[in-house]
Amino acid sequence: MWQLGFVSLSALWSFASGVSRYSIPEEIAEGSVVANLAADLGMEAQSLAERKVKLDYIHSKKYLDVNKETGELFIAEKIDREYLCPAKTSSSCFLKMDVIIENPIRIFNIELEIMDINDNAPQFRRERITLDMSEATTPGERFSLTNAVDADVGVNSIETYYLSDSDAFTIDIQSGSDGTKYVDLVLKDTLDREKLAVHNLILTAVDGGTPARSGTASIIVQVLDTNDNVPQFDQEVYRVEIMENASVGTLVLQLNVTDLDEGTNAEVEYSYTLYTSEKTQDKFSLDPHTGEIRVRDLIDFEDIKNFDIYVEARDKAAIPLSGQCKISVSVNDINDNYPDITIKSFKNFIREDAEVGTVIAVISVSDRDSGYNGEVILSIQNAPLLPFMLNKSSEDYFELMVKEPLDREKVSRYVITLQVTDKGVPPLTDNETITLEVLDVNDNAPVFPQSSHTIHLVENNEPGVLLCSLTAHDPDLNENQYLVYFIVEKEIANTSVSVLFSINPESGDLYALRTFDYEREKEFVFHVEARDSGVPPLSSNITVHVLIFDQNDNAPRIVSPWRAKGSVIEEVVPRASDRGFLVAKVIALDADSAQNSRITYQFLQVTDATLFTLDSYNGEIRTARMFTYRDPKQQRLIVIAKDNGEPPHSATVTIKVSTTEHEITQFTETTEVPIEYDLFTDLNLYLLIGLGSVSFLLLITILVIIVLKCQKGATKAAPQGRNSIVSQRNSTIADSTLISSDAYWYSLFLAETRKGKVVVRQPLPNGNGFFVSSIPRSSILTGTSESRSSTLQESSSDLP
Repeated sequence: MWQLGFVSLSALWSFASGVSRYSIPEEIAEGSVVANLAADLGMEAQSLAERKVKLDYIHSKKYLDVNKETGELFIAEKIDREYLCPAKTSSSCFLKMDVIIENPIRIFNIELEIMDINDNAPQFRRERITLDMSEATTPGERFSLTNAVDADVGVNSIETYYLSDSDAFTIDIQSGSDGTKYVDLVLKDTLDREKLAVHNLILTAVDGGTPARSGTASIIVQVLDTNDNVPQFDQEVYRVEIMENASVGTLVLQLNVTDLDEGTNAEVEYSYTLYTSEKTQDKFSLDPHTGEIRVRDLIDFEDIKNFDIYVEARDKAAIPLSGQCKISVSVNDINDNYPDITIKSFKNFIREDAEVGTVIAVISVSDRDSGYNGEVILSIQNAPLLPFMLNKSSEDYFELMVKEPLDREKVSRYVITLQVTDKGVPPLTDNETITLEVLDVNDNAPVFPQSSHTIHLVENNEPGVLLCSLTAHDPDLNENQYLVYFIVEKEIANTSVSVLFSINPESGDLYALRTFDYEREKEFVFHVEARDSGVPPLSSNITVHVLIFDQNDNAPRIVSPWRAKGSVIEEVVPRASDRGFLVAKVIALDADSAQNSRITYQFLQVTDATLFTLDSYNGEIRTARMFTYRDPKQQRLIVIAKDNGEPPHSATVTIKVSTTEHEITQFTETTEVPIEYDLFTDLNLYLLIGLGSVSFLLLITILVIIVLKCQKGATKAAPQGRNSIVSQRNSTIADSTLISSDAYWYSLFLAETRKGKVVVRQPLPNGNGFFVSSIPRSSILTGTSESRSSTLQESSSDLP
C-alpha cells in the first residue's frame, strides 16, 4: 500500500512538469497497478479504447500495459533491475517509454524508476583461494584476496567481510572510491610448518540488505618449509654389545635421525667425525644414507674389548645443519661350550595310579664354560602339556616327578624331552629324550552305549532265537578289559528270568529260551550286567525292555448264540414280522489284539439271500423283507466270523430259523432282569471287556463243559419244552448255563433281550460263578407269575 501511495504522489508531481514519472520496486508481481494513466493524462478512461492507446516495447519485452476499461497502468511482465541496468555506476535505474494516442495523435513521455531490492547474495569470483607462505614470513605482512561482488546496489551491496577464527591470520577491509569493499589477509603471528603445515580459513562477505545475504570463499594457506631444524639422533650416546667373532656384515646398530623440515632440508647424510680412530673405522662400516653400522672385519675380544664411534648427521640444505652422537661398543666373550645332561637313575614304566610326587628319574647337568655362560637352566619341553615337573634336589641335580594324576586311557606312553640351556648369548642348548610307559590298572567300569535297550519280538517265536547283541566298552587293557555278561536274576510272573532268557557271557548275545504268547505276556523288563576281570572287578548294567508283538494266532470264538459243540441254533420268528425284525445276534470274541481281533461277519450259506441281512460289524441278523406264503417255514443260515489278521482266522455258527403264525408280544421289563438294558448299547464296550478277560479263556472252557453236563441233567428233570436247547421257545441260550465271565454275561444278556427274552442270572452257592436262564416272552405273557416263580425254583433246585 505504501508503494502504491508513493507511485500516486510521484505521478501527480510528474504531470505538472510534462513527464509522467513513477517509481516501483523490482520483481513485483505481474498485474500490479502502477498508476491511473487516464487520470494522469486528463482523459476519460472510456476513450482509451477508441483512441487506441499503445505503449513502447523495451528490449522486445512489454513490461507495462494499460487497462483500456479502467485506464490503469499495470505490470505486464516481472521487471529485474539488474537485467535492465547491469552497470553499477549509478544507483538509479529508469525505464523510459512513450504513450501514443490516436484520433488525434498525441505522444506522452513516461519514466518508470525501478528501485532495487536485496535479491542477490554476494559471490566470490573464486570460491577457493590458495596462498603459499614461507614459515619465515614476517608478522604484519599483507596478502590481497579476491573480493566478492553483489549485483544489488546501495545498502543491498556488500557491506563487510568476516574471517573464520585463526590464531595466525586476520583481515583488513578497505573501501574504494566507488564504495567497493576490498579485503587483505594479514599475518598476525609467526608461522611454524612443523606445527601446522596448512591453514584452512573461511572468508564470508555480507551485504547490507534486510534480511542480509552472504557468500563464502575457502582460503588455503600452505606454509613453505625453511631449514630451521637441526637433525636429532634418538640418543646422544648409544651403548651396544657385540659378541666376538661376529660374522662380517653383522648389523651393530641402526642409527635413526629426525629432521622436522621437509624436502632437501630433511635429507641427511651420515659420516664419521675426526674423533673416530682409523682402527675403529677399519672394524666397522657406516652407510652414509641409511645410518647402518655393520661389522667390517673380525673382532677379537682378547685384542680389544671396547670401541668408541663418533657419527655426524648433516642435512642437504643450502646452509646445512648437523647433529652428532657417540656409539660405545662393548665386545662380549663368546659362549663356545654346550651344556651336558646325564641320567643318573630312571625306570621306563610307571603305574597309572602312581601318587603325585613319585620320582621317575634323577638328572644331573653341567657346563664347562665359566661365569654367566656356565650357568644352565633345565626344563621339560611342552611342560604345560605333560603331567611331570622338575624339582632341584641339590646343586646341578634335579628330580623328575609326577605332577598330576596319570590316566593310561588318555595317554599310555610319554616321550619326555629334557632341555638344558646355558645363559650365554646366544644360549647353547642340549636335549635328552626318555620314554615312559604307563601301566594299566582297573580304574574304568564297562560302559554300555545307552542306559536301556528295547527289543521288539513277535509272539510264537522259536526257542533259542537271537534277540540282540549287547556290547559294553571298557577302555582298560588285558584282563581289566575282558568282559563277562550275565542277566541279573529276578522273577517275572513267578518265573525266574534265567528260564526265559539267556545271554552269551563272552559275546553278549541275548537269546529267548521260550516261545512267548502275547495273550499271556506282553513285555519283560530285566537287567544285564557287564563285569570286567580286573581286581577288584568293576561292572555296569543296562535295562532290557522286551516288547512282545501280537500275531494272529487265535481264531474267533462264538459266544452268542451259545450252543453245544456241533449243535444247531434254532430261532423262532413270527411270519408276520416286519422288515428289519431282529432274528438273532452273533457275537464272537478274539483273544488277539488290534487288527487281529477286529471281527467281521458274513453269510457263508443262506437258504434265501433275499430274506435276511447280516450286519458285518455287529453280527445282527434281521429280516430283509416280510415273509410270504411261498417262503418255507424253516431257513438254514451259516454265519462266519472272521478276524482281520494275516492270515485271517474264522469260526462259524449254524442257525435254523423257524416261523410261527402267532404274534409275539413286545418285551416288557420285569423284576427278573438284573441290569438296565440301555447301559450296554455299544458293542465296542463288550469287546473291550471281553479282551480284558482273555486270560480266563481256559477256565471258561472248563466251565462250559460243566454247564453242558448240567444241561443234560436239567433236561431230564424239567417239564417238556422248557429245558431243551431246541424247543418251541427257540431259546438262543441254554435254560441253565454256567457263566464265570461278566463280559460273557453282558454279551448274552444283550443278544437275548434284543430278541424279547427275559434273562435271569443266579449266583452259585460257592460264589465261583452263576447260572443264566432265558425265558421267551410268549411264555411270560401266557403263563402266570406263579409259573415263573416255579421255573426259577426248579432251576435253582438243579444247582449242585
